[in-house]
Amino acid sequence: MVMLIICAVTLYPLWYVLIASFSDPMAVSTGRVALLPHGFELASFNKVFGMRNIWTSYGNTIFYSVVGTAINMFLTVLGAYPLSRKRLRGRKMFAFAILITMWFNAGMMPAYLNFRSLGLYDTRWAILLCGAVNTFNVILMRTFFENVPDSMEESALIDGATDTSILTRVYLPLSVPALATLTMYYFVGRWNSYFWSMVLLQDQSKVPLQVLLRRLIVQIKFNVNDTVDMSASVMTEQTVVYATIVVAVLPMLMLYPFIQRFFIKGIMVGAIKG
Repeated sequence: MVMLIICAVTLYPLWYVLIASFSDPMAVSTGRVALLPHGFELASFNKVFGMRNIWTSYGNTIFYSVVGTAINMFLTVLGAYPLSRKRLRGRKMFAFAILITMWFNAGMMPAYLNFRSLGLYDTRWAILLCGAVNTFNVILMRTFFENVPDSMEESALIDGATDTSILTRVYLPLSVPALATLTMYYFVGRWNSYFWSMVLLQDQSKVPLQVLLRRLIVQIKFNVNDTVDMSASVMTEQTVVYATIVVAVLPMLMLYPFIQRFFIKGIMVGAIKG
């Protein structure tokens, strides 16, 4: 019973946003929408999809998420595999040097100045390389690799396999649940990120969906009438905001069922050692 209550409390805000985005705007504004939709109206979605550059921003988000996640996973695997090998000299020192970045970092302004000095300001590479690797995920991947029996590596070495072959033919096929889980974490993070895109990108043709939707919500909140022309009989500020939320999270909801089967094992990445 307690778990059902917790699930209901967790899922209700998502359900409310969904039904409110499709409901009659006046019913939403007067509080008549609670558990079931009231009426059916698509004007808010038409307004969102009618925004300038909406499809360009969608394409940018897909590009940043897919290519950025590929970079994330490539660097994570390359960092985790050497750290998991006991034969690596200075392994503890390298592990500590990487781990310390979880506790201390230069800060936002030095990072911004670093991007400018490298000539990455207002470029797509800035978004792809920003957060290119997550230290915590490297540690999780390393722990998962350490759980693979050493006998498998020893057998491969006897057969003359190189580290590249051992990684690609032994460790990666055995680590599909961990790889799928970390890929999902990285992808969701890439899809939802907007801060550094907002800071580093000036060209509006390069901004992702989240930046565009955030700008819409801010403009609606401060009643910028030349940006969003709303009629009380057609839509309200709330329904437009709810529609933007649905637009932003719908791809994630569609993607999750295809990889959720990996979460049963992947959620325990790094939890068991030995």
